[in-house]
Amino acid sequence: MPKLFIDNREVEVNKGATILDAAGKLGIEIPTMCFLKDYKPSTSCMVCVVKIEGAASLVPACGTISAEGMRVESSSEPVYQARKAALELLLSDHLGDCLGPCQMICPADMNIPLMIRQIATGSMRDAIKTVKKDIALPAVLGRICPKPCERGCRRGAYDQAVSICLLKRYVADVDLESANPYIPHCKSPREKSVAIVGAGPAGLAAAYYLQQAGFSCTVFDEREKPGGMLQYGVPEQELPRHVLDKEIALIKKLNVKFKNGIRIGTDLSMADLRRDFDAVFVAVGQVKPEDARLFGLEEGGKGIKIDGTTYQTNIPGVFAGGDAVHKRKLTVRAVADGKEAAVSIGQYLSGRRVTGAAKEFNTRIGKLQNGEIEQFLASCDKAGRLEPTEKDGAFTEQEAQKESLRCLHCDCRKADVCKLKQYAQGHEAKSTRYKSERRLFTQKLQHPDIIYEAGKCIDCGLCVQTAARAGEELGLTFVGRGFDVRVAVPFERSMAEALKNSAKQCVKACPTGALAFKV
Repeated sequence: MPKLFIDNREVEVNKGATILDAAGKLGIEIPTMCFLKDYKPSTSCMVCVVKIEGAASLVPACGTISAEGMRVESSSEPVYQARKAALELLLSDHLGDCLGPCQMICPADMNIPLMIRQIATGSMRDAIKTVKKDIALPAVLGRICPKPCERGCRRGAYDQAVSICLLKRYVADVDLESANPYIPHCKSPREKSVAIVGAGPAGLAAAYYLQQAGFSCTVFDEREKPGGMLQYGVPEQELPRHVLDKEIALIKKLNVKFKNGIRIGTDLSMADLRRDFDAVFVAVGQVKPEDARLFGLEEGGKGIKIDGTTYQTNIPGVFAGGDAVHKRKLTVRAVADGKEAAVSIGQYLSGRRVTGAAKEFNTRIGKLQNGEIEQFLASCDKAGRLEPTEKDGAFTEQEAQKESLRCLHCDCRKADVCKLKQYAQGHEAKSTRYKSERRLFTQKLQHPDIIYEAGKCIDCGLCVQTAARAGEELGLTFVGRGFDVRVAVPFERSMAEALKNSAKQCVKACPTGALAFKV
């Protein structure tokens, strides 16, 4: 039984065990994409490379047999950089959107495609949870948002964008009118408190997310009622006040405290807030230079000066967002500011390094080429955009579900479990580092349960082995040569014929979104 060292830790393994086996015995995680336990290693992705002392080059851990006295580096900088390069090479040939274009253009980064699918299946409770994960005031925004997400909707290249904003409004209204509107779970109190200056959209959103994280929030506002410009600036016919008041009432149910009729700088000073609270978030709307100086905050070109990633001001523990910092007058941006600032404030109050909200890794197909929009249309409703029939411009239940079926499902069906996405995020890999000729987007839909997108395939062969193990009569194989090699069904037969018994296992084995369930 050979003994070897991995990262200066000794381990003894059975004869014939690989370096990957040895690392597993030590609890050392080595990333793998083209490997599954008990499968024949293909050593094709090179994401599992390690360095052996004395060897001229790095070797794949999944296919290299352990030897007596071997000394292995699994986490050194050269190994990390090699894995990053391997991932970037795989990404250069990857064709698919991790996140839908609509989500990417949404200032609040809401998972719009998931919400739409939940509406389509009538899962309204799940839909409101999806919406409120990123948007604290969806019924408000469903009425006054300028709909930047719809400008990003790929369906618009064919006829008209999906009515995303009206669908969001429908979800929010159904929830508000229900007997038990959705109230998110709040973590146990952390004995840390936050003063929020301004009860407008940014302040309300910050309170909503900070309270969920266990931080006690008190919102100060000089006006009689909370809501800021939503309450006092937007016309009633555009935003009925009972809708705004209901959404604010749900925020109050999280035990957020509101102190109205108090002007910071007159009734209370910034010094008072810093003394009585552990952090402060300034969201007072547009500020004049004298207001910023009154708060003791440095002024920038468009308002209070902040770090654009963390929302930190020049005063430790004081953060700012909304129109107080950028004057865009876009409510959805203000709501997004509140959510993102809450992340930074939470990091600060937890004693961690303040880095701000993490950006989710994404690859993009980009502009579609001739014939590609038809590939997307093959799996959705071809009907045109629906116009709501309700007097107040809202969808009925039937209209909302029918409109949701127009979604092209541009986002990846396996984004949450895709190893390429996970490892790319962890290694800070760039999808555009290496350039290659873009292949055409295709979807194979012949199978009743699964979908195959060749552009996401990394040619690991795990599905080929899986189908063979299941005794499929036709199965899958590699076709083509060199850079053009692809997994396909032999003899140009259909995927339904190829995977009669092993479709579920093949989807599970696939490390990317190349093979996924339709639903």
